[in-house]
Amino acid sequence: QVQLMESGGGLVQAGGSLRLSCNGRSFTADNMGWHRQAQGKERELAAFESTSGRNWVLDSVKGRFTIDRDYAKNTLYLRMNSLKPEDTAVYYCSAGEIHYDGTYSPNYWGQGTQVTVSS
Repeated sequence: QVQLMESGGGLVQAGGSLRLSCNGRSFTADNMGWHRQAQGKERELAAFESTSGRNWVLDSVKGRFTIDRDYAKNTLYLRMNSLKPEDTAVYYCSAGEIHYDGTYSPNYWGQGTQVTVSS
């Protein structure tokens, strides 16, 4: 069982930055992702990183969000810059699998952390 816990959310003004962290067990063997769910909307995948280091980010956050991990600290990060009000959501980290077509599916979830961007 993979246990994941997010931290680092909060309230920030538009244009600001936040760094989300996700700590978990069995970290080195996992493909990892960040998802977000805005109020009234479906949860969407924002970024993922494979165990081989390949990563992907959603077009709407490309150039602003970066996913990376520190294996020594067992921590996955989502670095968010130039935040916009539309980035407001609950952010979840996940551990999952990469399919043959390169897409990512989560199997385990954290409980989420709220990010609110004020205009």
